[in-house]
Amino acid sequence: MSKRRVFDIDFDDDAVPAGTENEAPARRGPMAAAITENAEALSARQAAEADIRAENDRLAHEYVALKKNGQIVGLVPLDDIRMTKLVRDRAADRDPDLDELKASIQAVGLSNPIHVEEVEGGYELIQGFRRLSAFRELRKETGDARFTNIPATLQARGAQLDHLYRRMVDENLVRRDISFAEMAQLAMSYASRSRQSVAAAIEALYASAGRQKRSYIRHFAQLLTVLGSDLKFPEAIPRATGLSLVKLLEENPRFAGQVRAVLNSQPARDAALELSLLRSAVTGGQAKPKSSKPTPAKTSARTTIKLNRPEGVAKCTASAGKFEVTLDHDFGAIEPRKLEAAARAFLDRLKD
Repeated sequence: MSKRRVFDIDFDDDAVPAGTENEAPARRGPMAAAITENAEALSARQAAEADIRAENDRLAHEYVALKKNGQIVGLVPLDDIRMTKLVRDRAADRDPDLDELKASIQAVGLSNPIHVEEVEGGYELIQGFRRLSAFRELRKETGDARFTNIPATLQARGAQLDHLYRRMVDENLVRRDISFAEMAQLAMSYASRSRQSVAAAIEALYASAGRQKRSYIRHFAQLLTVLGSDLKFPEAIPRATGLSLVKLLEENPRFAGQVRAVLNSQPARDAALELSLLRSAVTGGQAKPKSSKPTPAKTSARTTIKLNRPEGVAKCTASAGKFEVTLDHDFGAIEPRKLEAAARAFLDRLKD
């Protein structure tokens, strides 16, 4: 019987038994790859949409803030604008200078937008009564579609009533044609709506006016309180006549009845006749003071000069109580304080 031989076998430590090698990563099928790609695309799209929403929110907040400050300008349909929230400080009669404004708008457009507040179903006018009136007349007269909408700065709804009144008042304080009676009427209306005294309303609304001017407004408010329903054209009363009337009303309790009788004797009166009647009442109610020097008689002279300017030819016409400048330039677009400074400089120079 043969003997088996035994062999010593040295195994390499790094050797791996057959069939036990590390398997290669399994290959993904087309479906799995498509699902992965779709998931990555969806995630990227969601991130982009989130960024867009964040940007839209930021822009929306910025838009609301700008609108709240009255810095958004848009085209507003004329038919959507109301004038009920604020009592206007304009006389009911047509502005005689409106034709000049209309001609300027037709030539160069509206350089200074009106100001409106958004309200339910439309807009409420805050500033720009003359500009709105001019646009409405131009639309009616021309039928031009460009006068159907008017440029306007938009005030977000919810602004306090005193803020809106102050905006309107501050714009109109520099107007040369606004009367003390109109300013008093506005203050009386605001006082009624805000449930405060007329004096407090005048102090609040006309805080930027001088103390003397506020005093005049208070006197005219007193005049309107006594004779308001009997006056058809209070805006035509000059300061001096109004102050004289108030003084006589304070001194003589019967004077109010006398003035009413004089006014009611002329029910079909116009502004000129009413003013004449009031002046006659003042003259009859007080002795005329003796003047230390004669009053210079008014002349009928009329002087016209023409000046060549970079803007064109300026035509200046001077007559008793009036100085007019005609120039192809939108003076209404000039900053009010700058315009006031120019007017003061002009008047001061005439004294030299």
